[in-house]
Amino acid sequence: MKDGSVRLLTADAKGRIFASPRLAPAGMKAGVFFRLSPENLIRLPAGSQLFRLPERRPVGCDPETGSFVTTSDAFAVAAFAAPGYTLTHNAAYAEDPKAGPLPLFSYGACAEYKGEFYTAAVKVDTDRRHDSTLIDMGKVKKNIEKFKKIFGKNRLVRHLAGCAVVYGCPNAQNFFLRRYEAPLPVSPSCNAACAGCISYQSGAIHCSQPRIKFVPTPEEIAGIALFHIGHVKDPILSFGQGCEGEPLLQGKTIERAIRLIRMESGNGTININTNGSRPKTLERLFDAGLDAARISLNSAQERYYSAYYRPQNYSFKDVMDSVKTVKAKGGFVSLNYLTMPGFTDSRKEIGSLVSLIARLRIDMIQWRNLNYDPLLYFKKLRVPGRESADTAGIAEEMDRLKRRFPKLMMGYFNPSKEKFSLRAAASPRR
Repeated sequence: MKDGSVRLLTADAKGRIFASPRLAPAGMKAGVFFRLSPENLIRLPAGSQLFRLPERRPVGCDPETGSFVTTSDAFAVAAFAAPGYTLTHNAAYAEDPKAGPLPLFSYGACAEYKGEFYTAAVKVDTDRRHDSTLIDMGKVKKNIEKFKKIFGKNRLVRHLAGCAVVYGCPNAQNFFLRRYEAPLPVSPSCNAACAGCISYQSGAIHCSQPRIKFVPTPEEIAGIALFHIGHVKDPILSFGQGCEGEPLLQGKTIERAIRLIRMESGNGTININTNGSRPKTLERLFDAGLDAARISLNSAQERYYSAYYRPQNYSFKDVMDSVKTVKAKGGFVSLNYLTMPGFTDSRKEIGSLVSLIARLRIDMIQWRNLNYDPLLYFKKLRVPGRESADTAGIAEEMDRLKRRFPKLMMGYFNPSKEKFSLRAAASPRR
């Protein structure tokens, strides 16, 4: 790829996308623009999407002068990278004076080269379980009707059918395809008010999908779980989905469901995706048979965590205590690390994350793109400009962590206990 041939993407009012005849692509971190070199770009992965950004003008780089130029008569374009890829730069743009917040997606820098699209991202996982090109929606819909007959009045099956067809949830789709990871949503309520919550918003930002409106019974949960275990190779069961609040608020229901599952089968990996707000509840779940926990963080620094999650009746210390609980119980703990270029790769955040990993013996980091308006994020967190200006780079941060913690797993998806047990046995001690 020749540097001078890579072009900025722009869009017109109808959403048609064009390559700029003279501007090179730029990326953005915390409102600061960077010229993107070919080394920063990968071919747009299958299953990715390009967006026209309303009320935002594209910023590109003049290849002759090196200066950044705003195109006033076009709209900015951003890439939503497919699962398994982590953005290194956001799309570069200038907001119109009265621009509203962007919807809850991630917004990667993108470019054109010889008729193909590229984006600024790194591949973090080879697992293709969420690859939309491998999901047969005809088969999903056909199996939904079969499952409704198999499970009778099980409300959770009907809820997941809506998730699969209406909202395009890959986990729900895979459940009906009898493969990978089965989602087990249980909680209509939450004890956090996350700025980027995809299931509940009270302001100008719209949620991506509504929350589950009921608490399934332990029997409904166990019925789905045991069916999945019985029909899937290396199955994973996960509480804590995008269509619900915080699963630990339904700890008693989950505990009874896990005990029902484990009375019938010791197979499969039982995981919980959680904010880690209730370590005592988490302890009981591991006593019942839970195998792994993925705990969400946007930052290893308390003040930025609190600014984004806005916890109610719990603290950052409770989250850290939950990590300690998982380790004390012999469980596997991942960080669902919500990544934003310019913040995640700032020197201060990197140092805080390194300290947290070393102190708490984290097993895995899942590098998840934070679905939130990039510029609004820094306003919400009130990050000083000097912090976000001092960045190392997302890919460079990953490389540093691999060298510092050779036993640390990195990826995007929840692993099965067979996979993380094999990795633990083969990895050297830290």
